[in-house]
Amino acid sequence: MNTRVLLIEDNVDLAKTIIQFLTLEGFDTDYVGNGHAGFNFAVKNKYDVFILDINLPGLDGLSVCQKLRSQGIDAPILMLTARGTLFDKLAGFDAGTDDYLIKPFALDELLARLRALAKRKSGQSLKLQVADLCMDIERKKVTRANNELILTPVCWTILEFLLRKSPNVVDRNDLVQTVWGDEPPGSNNLKVQIHKLRKIVDGDSKISLVETVRGHGFAIREPNEIPEEYP
Repeated sequence: MNTRVLLIEDNVDLAKTIIQFLTLEGFDTDYVGNGHAGFNFAVKNKYDVFILDINLPGLDGLSVCQKLRSQGIDAPILMLTARGTLFDKLAGFDAGTDDYLIKPFALDELLARLRALAKRKSGQSLKLQVADLCMDIERKKVTRANNELILTPVCWTILEFLLRKSPNVVDRNDLVQTVWGDEPPGSNNLKVQIHKLRKIVDGDSKISLVETVRGHGFAIREPNEIPEEYP
């Protein structure tokens, strides 16, 4: 049985592109262009996953998300946003969003996120893992060698992005955009946060997973692991 998706997006051209792509990938997709209609569709029909834009006419995406959760609708929600700030991401999670995707995005990444959310809906927990480092997205828990790690919201966002891209290297600018969006902090802030993340994740471990690739960016990967892309 195909996964049923409700797309709530006011950009008609983007919506058409997404619908055509998802149809080819075997998804059954309904579409509405504003928040009020999206909420009404959601409560009257059964969907496996919602794709929800944060900036909607009538009723914004955060409000739609909150109303869906207040109605007991627990299907995973993927939030689309042009806002990349940590504040907006945390606001989305507080409203009940399960995952987010920053515009513009690759359709293949959208597909990967949807499949992961659909898998979670079917009862399979979504986990990102490299070696003995494991991030349980659903339970909001990170462990290394079965020992729980306590991360700040910024370190969580950085680690999740690096794990999703592992073993490839993430460009510094892409990482800054993902974490802070269009309001980047001082130039030294990312370096400070990476240092903090490395101290938490690697600690006294004999195997370091947080890697700095000079002139390129950062990665989470085992030593000598061959990436899909250079370097």
